[in-house]
Amino acid sequence: MEGGMVVLIPLLALVVVAGSLVENVIGAATLSPATLTRHFYKKTNTCADVEVFVRHQVTTFWNKDKTITPKLLRLLYSDCMVTGCDASILLDGPDSEKTATQNVGLGAFVAIDKIKTVVESYCPGVVSCADILQLATRDAVHLVDHPTLFSQEEGMGSHVYSPGAHSMGKARCRYIQNRLYNFQGAGNPDPTLDSSKLRELQKQCPQKRAKGEHEGLVYLNKDSGDKNTFTNAYYANILAHKGVLQIDQQLYYGNDTLELTQEFADPNTGMQDFKKSFALSISRMGNYKVLTGKQGEIRRHCRFTNSDHPHLN
Repeated sequence: MEGGMVVLIPLLALVVVAGSLVENVIGAATLSPATLTRHFYKKTNTCADVEVFVRHQVTTFWNKDKTITPKLLRLLYSDCMVTGCDASILLDGPDSEKTATQNVGLGAFVAIDKIKTVVESYCPGVVSCADILQLATRDAVHLVDHPTLFSQEEGMGSHVYSPGAHSMGKARCRYIQNRLYNFQGAGNPDPTLDSSKLRELQKQCPQKRAKGEHEGLVYLNKDSGDKNTFTNAYYANILAHKGVLQIDQQLYYGNDTLELTQEFADPNTGMQDFKKSFALSISRMGNYKVLTGKQGEIRRHCRFTNSDHPHLN
């Protein structure tokens, strides 16, 4: 087994912190936070220019398709919140995480494959897929926003901040279908959803699709739209009962979450407050179940474990 590292990234803060970590190819055990080293690959001279390689590739993809940012954000979240930040979401296979119902529609796999290929050509067997995923996400977020640096420290949990990633991107109709037509099995729409928003979403997501008709996609935040940028209109929508996903609208119904939603929706200071809080939240998520030292392995291709790689055996 090989040693490696991971980058802990406050996505909006662009604080690059690295340590000795590798992705676990099967599952991650709960570990205490690792001692991390800033710019690990450069300081250890194992792949000094990896961040340059990743940034160049992400910029190339972003220039062609701005949706790479929300795709990478969702991919990172889907990876970290299951078995930890181990890049297991990237593995192929009939029973892999990417085939789970909740992961339908995940994207950016091709981008990660390309980045990994480039990095392997310069630094074979050194940089983990977990690191590549987090570096790529950091750089993609930087391209749509220009945040200030934010130090890592303890703060409130991620239940308010992490959904803020829904400030951009789209959702498939299947994820809101019950809310629009059969909320909690009662045969009616969610009564808490604003009536005008309900009509808008029902038009985009009809109860039944014609044969051959593709499943619809809806903006999670129309204010962001195709620009795929962060805006605090996401939180203003929640206050107006126009949150698209039920999990987002739930922020309205907790005392603490409502207070923070009101803070982030403020047209004058809300966006800056949100950036700082979101950065901390994603930073903490990036430290979830970190593997260090010789635990796991550095995969030569992100879609396969080394033992399953078709060209390594």
